Amino acid sequence: TIRPGAGVRGGTLVASASQGRRIGMDDPSAARITVATYTIYREAQRAVDHLSDSGFPVERVAIVAEGLRLVEQVTGRLNWGRVALGGAVSGALIGAFFGALLGLLGLAPVGSALVLVVYGLIVGAFAGAVLALISYAFTGGKRDFTSTGGLQADRYMVMVDPEFAPRAAELVRTMSVPS
Repeated sequence: TIRPGAGVRGGTLVASASQGRRIGMDDPSAARITVATYTIYREAQRAVDHLSDSGFPVERVAIVAEGLRLVEQVTGRLNWGRVALGGAVSGALIGAFFGALLGLLGLAPVGSALVLVVYGLIVGAFAGAVLALISYAFTGGKRDFTSTGGLQADRYMVMVDPEFAPRAAELVRTMSVPS
């Protein structure tokens, strides 16, 4: 909803400098004023970038998300082969790292340092695959998919310390509409 004193430019709500909101950043008692509200985070970033490019003291600005929800995007089906492969790759990287670390610490002759890396890679791959398969077996098929999760918000508010709000609101109003 658009509040009294607010203006709209390019689909962006620009609130009046008289609207205050409390947020808890470093100082829970610090009141900040909403100067713009966006439905896309990158637009809020763009507004703050515009403020920064205009010489505005951006340390007086916060981007506050409201209406947060967790969204989990399913990326694929999980099976024994994928589990073993993922575990083997992770284990191989960890094993190679520790082999290289032991080689760099001088715990082996120079020629043997490479052997430690290869040995760590092989043992790590085997151990990683076995541990991943054991872990997968304990799930009992209750989660046979892979996914990525992230937070999404309904809106992102650009908020500014009260003494800087009128200037910030004007700068955001004069921001060009992206093409």
